[in-house]
Amino acid sequence: MYLATTDAAATATKVTRGRVGGTVLALGAVSLVTDISSEMVTAVLPLYFVLQLGLSPLQFGFLDGLYNGVTALVRLLGGHAADRGGRHKLVAGAGYALSALSRLGLLLAGGGTAGIGAALAADRIGKGVRTAPRDALISLSAPPDALGRAFGVHRAMDTTGALLGPLAAFALLWATADAYDAVFVVSFCVGAVGVLLLMAFVPGRDAGVPGRDAGAPGPDDAGAAVRARAPAARQPRVRLLTPFRAPAFRRIFAAAALLGAATVGDAFLYLLLQRRLEFAVSWFPLLPLGAAAVYLLLAVPAGRLGDRIGRRVPFLSGHAALLGGYVLLAVTDSGPVLLVGVLLSLGVFYAATDGVLMALAGPVLPAARRASGMALLQTGQALCRLLAAAGFGAAWTVWGARPALIVAIAALAVALTAAAALLPRRTAPDGCPRTDDPRPMTSAT
Repeated sequence: MYLATTDAAATATKVTRGRVGGTVLALGAVSLVTDISSEMVTAVLPLYFVLQLGLSPLQFGFLDGLYNGVTALVRLLGGHAADRGGRHKLVAGAGYALSALSRLGLLLAGGGTAGIGAALAADRIGKGVRTAPRDALISLSAPPDALGRAFGVHRAMDTTGALLGPLAAFALLWATADAYDAVFVVSFCVGAVGVLLLMAFVPGRDAGVPGRDAGAPGPDDAGAAVRARAPAARQPRVRLLTPFRAPAFRRIFAAAALLGAATVGDAFLYLLLQRRLEFAVSWFPLLPLGAAAVYLLLAVPAGRLGDRIGRRVPFLSGHAALLGGYVLLAVTDSGPVLLVGVLLSLGVFYAATDGVLMALAGPVLPAARRASGMALLQTGQALCRLLAAAGFGAAWTVWGARPALIVAIAALAVALTAAAALLPRRTAPDGCPRTDDPRPMTSAT
């Protein structure tokens, strides 16, 4: 079994060396289009909630937390469902479709808080359902020593959509005299195109064969696929918490959760920038463009750097950059320095952490539990960021913006120190803990 699997992986490595496989590129195209749809809405939500609907920072904090944290159980169920029978594409497609339909929910909700909350919940449920199966497809379609590059390319394409989405929202608001309904309608149409792209161009079960990209030749193609899926067939009872049996995964999970609990939501940072710089609110949807541009430029280099030196250093460095952005917001009064510094720190943060974390965790998880493990990791972050968003919103409402920022700076500094101690230090370039045992890692099976 081990020889068959490693032979297939070695063949895939030779085939994909120097380029990114077709599955990653197809998923990147789907994410690009979907992110245009998503970021059109995300870019205007703070304005829509705080300025048009008149919500307080505390109320917005809870809604923002809902927007990012309601998917906890759904992420786990989505990863679990994807691992059972290798239905990664089917589960991911359902999530993309639900997110697209949620845009119509925002349109129908009008100004009702309950309707808006339900629409946001539907969107986040869709995102939760699709994210782990999608990332598992990427992880299973690239060799371990190129996972950073694969995730970097995917995130770069995804971020291209994040750049185009706010531009589209800005253009629509300008052309329609701040008609938010037009943004929601166009966002739905673009999201539907993303679903069609997934159905047409992303391979199905073959994309989930460990060590192979879709279309990559392998020895005894049909037999290799059967052998590669054999472990899942011998383990019909899939337990959600099984990935925690791997010590390396437990340490990665704990570090990511601690850092997530000390991470202020992007929307709060953009609101703070708008209040500090006092620019016209019509320019607000363009703020994410600066961070997205930096992310786009650095996602692939950060992934490749992680492949070469280990993924621990980029992951911690990204959070250190975010800490620098918080400090700038707390102590700097210079408008240009504040604007450029905060957007730069956000871009570096996402480029060095988003795909890098998935590439760090992927190799320590067996193929049959890849989606479940990634769902657990993403759920931990989502729940902790829910607490962070609600906590920062409450601190802002009670104490004011500057004291809340000081608390956030202290929390992130402590979390960064703890994460540096928790993350496995002895890692191979592919992200796996070093071992003298020549057998494959099975501690999480």
